[in-house]
Amino acid sequence: MRSVERREWIESRPSRGFRKLDVHELWQYRELAAFLAIRDLKVRYKQAVFGAGWAVLQPLAAAAVFTLVFRRLARMPSDGLPYPLFAYVGLSVWTYFSGAVTRATQTLVQNAALVSKVYFPRLIAPLAAVLPGLLDLFIALSLLAVLIPLYGGSVGWAVLTVPLWVVPLMAAGLGVGLWLGTLNVSYRDVNQGVSLLVQLWLFVSPVAYPSSAVPEPWRVAYFLNPAAGVIEGFRWALLDAPWPGPGVLVSLATTAVVLAGGVLYFLRMERRFADVI
Repeated sequence: MRSVERREWIESRPSRGFRKLDVHELWQYRELAAFLAIRDLKVRYKQAVFGAGWAVLQPLAAAAVFTLVFRRLARMPSDGLPYPLFAYVGLSVWTYFSGAVTRATQTLVQNAALVSKVYFPRLIAPLAAVLPGLLDLFIALSLLAVLIPLYGGSVGWAVLTVPLWVVPLMAAGLGVGLWLGTLNVSYRDVNQGVSLLVQLWLFVSPVAYPSSAVPEPWRVAYFLNPAAGVIEGFRWALLDAPWPGPGVLVSLATTAVVLAGGVLYFLRMERRFADVI
């Protein structure tokens, strides 16, 4: 007689109070995160003429426009770097950040059927939402191998730190996305407002201009923006730009606070997701 495999019974019901982050449980559902991330990539590039080429075309076209408007017309400084390179790196990093925030905000609502009918740690959904953009970021930054010698730029030892800057970049996108995504479950106009938020956020981040252009008395407040430090960090690593100073530490600290607060808020509210969504 064959032995019957015993399976753990999981009841999907609301929890009470604050939940503790269960890293082990998240790891058990890593295959679901990979499935959701790969599915998003397939949907994005299905029947696309240029495919992954959009990862390069978007920041490249935007960098050309920024060079014309901000460099040629507005005479914007670029910390001694060739402005096309300066703008391209900033836009590549910003494209990932804005995309991660937008997708993490929308992912719970877009997967409403899964959230309301199947048990899984809900944090998996926003985590999976910030992963596909990493491929686009890698493709976009790979073009620097051509652009840097073309514009007479240089690369120093700091290029070895690029993987380290990816971590706070993901953390910033995920942290903001957790706050907005949790609110979006109850208030669907958050999804409409996130587009406006991202557009305005672009101009208070050092994408078209360096942080050194911000007056010194406002510098610390400026770096409370979690995107500011990581953008300047990527420029320092990839283009041998000047180190932006202690403001980067302020930005990284803000990122940690936003992420920690976002996780706590998400875990506190997730018990209502299946009922409200």
